[in-house]
Amino acid sequence: MMMQERTYKDAVGAILFDAAVSPQVGHAWFAPDYWRECNALRTQAGGRGGVAIIVTPVGECVLRHYRRGGLVAALMGDRYLWLGADHTRPFTEFRLLSEIARLGLPGPAVVAARYVRHGLFYGADLITRRIANAQTLAECLLAGQLDGERAEEVGALVARFHRAGVWHADLNAHNVLMTPDELYLIDFDRGRLRTPAASWQQANLQRLRRSLLKLGAASQGEAAFEKVIWQPLLYRYGRTLTP
Repeated sequence: MMMQERTYKDAVGAILFDAAVSPQVGHAWFAPDYWRECNALRTQAGGRGGVAIIVTPVGECVLRHYRRGGLVAALMGDRYLWLGADHTRPFTEFRLLSEIARLGLPGPAVVAARYVRHGLFYGADLITRRIANAQTLAECLLAGQLDGERAEEVGALVARFHRAGVWHADLNAHNVLMTPDELYLIDFDRGRLRTPAASWQQANLQRLRRSLLKLGAASQGEAAFEKVIWQPLLYRYGRTLTP
């Protein structure tokens, strides 16, 4: 189904949505309390991003509230400097996800994005379709289920995005989803399309490597990690990047 991008604007802010998925999306869609009152809020997690699983008229979706991380969070929290609608975090991620879908790459299917103005700042939210029966690469690793075969699949996944020029700003083990049938990359906040180049592609891979090591992937020693996990991942990555 072709994307039908529509925008709804009012005095509060604006909503960008795919009319092919839902002909109308209001501000209530971005309020966890609304879904709770409708008995349609499955789960809600705290921490950075404030993610909720909601049951909408178009199926189960993920509602994510944008929130800064690191030291900046103490000062800015969930506020971002207003530089125009097309430069807002949710609108740029919405459009990148639309392009990812057009390219046939496995990313979250986008439903709607919203910003709310607060003077010189804005708050932001994004709704995507929930990917069912999935676990993160981090969960797979911690469950002792990450082997050379799965590592190769991850390498192929990353290479497909890199070959298309899709740069993920935070490529880590929590942003790789694994289902019985497919692997996905999620959370493309601050991501963008770039001319394919070894410099940023290798930096992306090193970020993923650091994430795996931080989660204990080298618990049997770094030599074992290199042989069992990292080298198979790089092998399949290279074969997929330049077939």
